[in-house]
Amino acid sequence: MKVLVIGHSSYDISCPVDEYPKENTKYRLDEVYTCGGGPAGNAAFLLGKWGVETYYAGVVGSDDFGNKIKKEFENIGVHTEYLETNYEKPTSISFVMINKQNGSRTLFNIAGERPNLKKYEFTIDPDIILIDGHEYSASIAALNKYPNAISIIDAGRITPELLELCKMTKYVVTSKGFAETVAKMKFDFANPNTLVQIYSAVKNKFPKAEIVITLEDKGCLYAVNNEIKIMPGLKTSAVDTTGAGDIFHGAFTYAISKGFDLEKCVRYANITAGLSIQKIGARLSIPSITEVSNYYNEKFPQAGMQQSNVAPNTANNIPQQTSPAVEQPNIAPSPVQETNQTQVAQNIPSQNIAPQINNQPVMQQVNQVQQQPVIDHQQGTVSYAQAMQQQANVTGNNNG
Repeated sequence: MKVLVIGHSSYDISCPVDEYPKENTKYRLDEVYTCGGGPAGNAAFLLGKWGVETYYAGVVGSDDFGNKIKKEFENIGVHTEYLETNYEKPTSISFVMINKQNGSRTLFNIAGERPNLKKYEFTIDPDIILIDGHEYSASIAALNKYPNAISIIDAGRITPELLELCKMTKYVVTSKGFAETVAKMKFDFANPNTLVQIYSAVKNKFPKAEIVITLEDKGCLYAVNNEIKIMPGLKTSAVDTTGAGDIFHGAFTYAISKGFDLEKCVRYANITAGLSIQKIGARLSIPSITEVSNYYNEKFPQAGMQQSNVAPNTANNIPQQTSPAVEQPNIAPSPVQETNQTQVAQNIPSQNIAPQINNQPVMQQVNQVQQQPVIDHQQGTVSYAQAMQQQANVTGNNNG
């Protein structure tokens, strides 16, 4: 199974701080973490680390940072014959400031005009193509040359080029902001109808694609058997959320390469991203495939016993969206505030919802999400009712 990853790479310099800095103040930083970064770059690194035959196509500068990025790829087993060195522009650098109090990060991209790939006469025959929209011409060339490859796009910030690429891909995995921009409305988790409306707007925009929307700390939105679902998340304290989205896309691509159904693909991606935010640095935080698989098998033993019957190397054979016999929980790429997450699920109405997916009415049973368990990293699986009671107890104690 060969995967071609096309897109952006940068070099990250991450520094934890005790609090968000005040203007005109001097600080001493005792910790620094450095590694390669960038959406496509991080996803390619994960795939290489997990043993997938991966080819990365992108551009770095002829500087020390570019050399380090190339060496990182080669050390992890990623093929770099399509990694170009630009001798006129420097490698993109990102300075990441991480707040130790809550794990949030403030990112400064230090880069001017990004040079594009000049050569994209790919000679491999990939089974899967993952793109992030930064290399439009190279992505178009690959998608046209390999129409039978399964295509996945990391849809982040909207550009005209990215919108065009989304129309050509089988899996459109979007950020919350991308989905809101397409739908021209904001997610309102006090009004769960907006989840359905926004999902439907993205699906109607790209009707041929499977849509997955990551919702940051609120979980993940997807559809199985014409039923829109939202996944609760890994209950943990974030240390650093840098690269969690990139890691989600890499793990999702890995799962697709294994022929998993859509629900299991999203679950694997959520687990991986959820585990990654417990460590500092995007690539430095990527868990091993053994760690992710063990976590999955522990939390979902019945699902782990199921065998996939999907042929992953044909573009028209999109993994079947079969629901497991027992409704199973999922892990979100960001820590979940359970009050918000479960309340959203509880309040989703089962009436007056008629969005269209593939020109068919969506099953009006979104409120069934409340039956899905929530994962507690320390305590294991708990039921929806238990999670609500636990949260009520916490809220009562805090108010007291």
